[in-house]
Amino acid sequence: MSSSLGSWVSVILSAVLTMRWRAFLLSVVQPEYRPPFLTHTHSGARGLSSGVCSSQVPTPSVSEMSERRVCVSDYEADAQRILPKAVYDYYRSGADQQQTLEDNTAAFNRWRLRPRVLRDVSEVDTSCSVLGQPLSAPLCAAATAMQRMAHPDGETATARACKQAQTGMMLSSWATSTIEEVSEASDGGVLWMQLYIYKDRELTLSLVRRAEEAGYKAIFVTVDTPYLGKRWDDVRNRFKLPSHLSMSNFSTESLAFSEGSYGNDSGLAVYVAKAIDPTLSWDDIAWLKEHTRLPVVVKGILTGEDAEQALSHGVDGILVSNHGGRQLDGVSATLDALEEVVQAVRGRCEVYLDGGVRRGTDVLKALALGARAVFVGRPVLWGLACEGEKGVVDVLTLLKDELRLAMALAGCRSTAEISRTTVKRQEFTSRI
Repeated sequence: MSSSLGSWVSVILSAVLTMRWRAFLLSVVQPEYRPPFLTHTHSGARGLSSGVCSSQVPTPSVSEMSERRVCVSDYEADAQRILPKAVYDYYRSGADQQQTLEDNTAAFNRWRLRPRVLRDVSEVDTSCSVLGQPLSAPLCAAATAMQRMAHPDGETATARACKQAQTGMMLSSWATSTIEEVSEASDGGVLWMQLYIYKDRELTLSLVRRAEEAGYKAIFVTVDTPYLGKRWDDVRNRFKLPSHLSMSNFSTESLAFSEGSYGNDSGLAVYVAKAIDPTLSWDDIAWLKEHTRLPVVVKGILTGEDAEQALSHGVDGILVSNHGGRQLDGVSATLDALEEVVQAVRGRCEVYLDGGVRRGTDVLKALALGARAVFVGRPVLWGLACEGEKGVVDVLTLLKDELRLAMALAGCRSTAEISRTTVKRQEFTSRI
């Protein structure tokens, strides 16, 4: 009996291996053919296989995937299948044990909505303004680096999508499209420039001048990155840009992040250590204000004390941000830090939030706690990876529609009617 069973196992194993080998050979001869077991079916930032029987399940077409995407997590699941592992890991992962990364999204579940009824919500207006620029919704595209890893059109596709969605886009200093290319693609849309302060201050100011000349409306200066947080997946993957890409706003290989090797570390960590100025202080915010006619927003504030400092140095806005959980692990979720910052500001400048926004109800809760608008990063990347410009439009439209519905069900007919009374902190009772 046992020998017979062993023979059958051998036959089945041989057949399976033969089918997989034939599929592999076919994929070599016909590169457009991608058998399911050769596609990227890793799971999460750890890159584990998610498809136990993936070789038996045909990969769905783009149209089939598009039809079944009903929330942001659906876009992420499809993007995970599409993107190379190192690219997906770079976009998704956070610092160290990723506690803050996870808490950014979990924080929204610690707040409950307090709906008002019988308010005539037959018409709901989601429009708002950011630094005087009118937008269709308080929902903007955050600065995310190196978008051409997600799609060949990269940042230019995102710019066109934001123009179509009638919202704003923040361009990363580390874009794989130039400041000017993105401005042209935006065709008059609302653009803001995210800025790192480089050791070479003249280089830093050249980025500011180019943004001014290209019609950008503000400078968002990142203040939480004197060094790069340790992102385990990027270290494991020895992350670097694919050889055909570079940070397009720089001319030298070292500044364009296109050197051949960065050793055994994350290439981006090596880049930051070489190029970004760790001596950055509040005096540099005053210096930047002196050298630009554009509004200056500080990105990376998490405490009331730093909000007060920012105001004393003349900033025009504050973006409550922990860099998507990618810098110091263990800091507060941005939603938990938001109210402290808002209370310190006391209406003296606009306050925004990024980090963890995945649903329209998340946007509503952030606005209720005092944010003027929210910025979304990873959801935009997932849409971009799935279908380029159309995918970004779809994600922004999805979130905007979710926000409109949430506002209606909460009895808010406009963003002006969203207030602190719209939410309450969930109380947890010990069961011990």
